[in-house]
Amino acid sequence: MKTDMGGSAAVLGAAKALGQIKPPGVEVHFIVASCENMISGTGMRPGDIITASNGKTIEVNNTDAEGRLTLADALVYACNQGVDKIVDLATLTGACIVALGPSIAGVFTPSDDLAKEVFEASEVSGEKFWRMPLEESYWESMKSGVADMVNTGGRQGGAITAALFLKQFVDEKVQWMHIDLAGPVWNDKKRVATGFGIATLVEWVLKNSS
Repeated sequence: MKTDMGGSAAVLGAAKALGQIKPPGVEVHFIVASCENMISGTGMRPGDIITASNGKTIEVNNTDAEGRLTLADALVYACNQGVDKIVDLATLTGACIVALGPSIAGVFTPSDDLAKEVFEASEVSGEKFWRMPLEESYWESMKSGVADMVNTGGRQGGAITAALFLKQFVDEKVQWMHIDLAGPVWNDKKRVATGFGIATLVEWVLKNSS
C-alpha cells in the first residue's frame, strides 16, 4: 500500500507545500479518493456492476483494478467544482512501468496546452515524464455486454486503456491530464518513497498564479 497510495501522497505533499507558499491569484483543489481497501463480506466481486457518480455503469472484471473506480468518482467531483484544469496522479498500472521503467512517469492528455504547461514545470523540477498516446481504438477492449464499460482491458496497452477509462469521467470542457507514476514513486534500492510528482505539481501551480 505504500506504493499504491503514491499518487495521493503526491497530492497531499503538494497541498502542504502550496499551503505554505500561498501563491496569489489561483484557486487549487486537492482531492484524494481514499477508502478502506481490506477484503470484507461487502467487498466487490468479479462480475459486479457498479454505477459511478456520473451515472455510467462499470462491470468489474478485475477486483485488483480498484483504485481507478474511486479515482473516477474523484474526477467527476472535481469537474463539478467548476475547475478549468485537472491533473490526476495515480500509481495506476504495472504496464506503465513495463513501458517506461522505474524512473519515468507516463502522461496522458488530450490537451496540448496543458501538456506544454506541465512539461515546462517538470523541466524546472527535474522530474521525468513522457507523453503517451490516448489511442481511442483501444477502447474496444473496454466494452462490456452488460454495462457501459469494464474496469480493465487486456494485457496489451494496459496503461493506455486505464487512461481511456478515466477519460470517461472528465467533462470535455475541462483540460485534463492523467499521470501514471507507478514506477518513480518508489525507490527499490533504498526501500523508500520518493515523493515524485510534488515538485512538478507545485511548479505548475506557481506558473498558473498571478
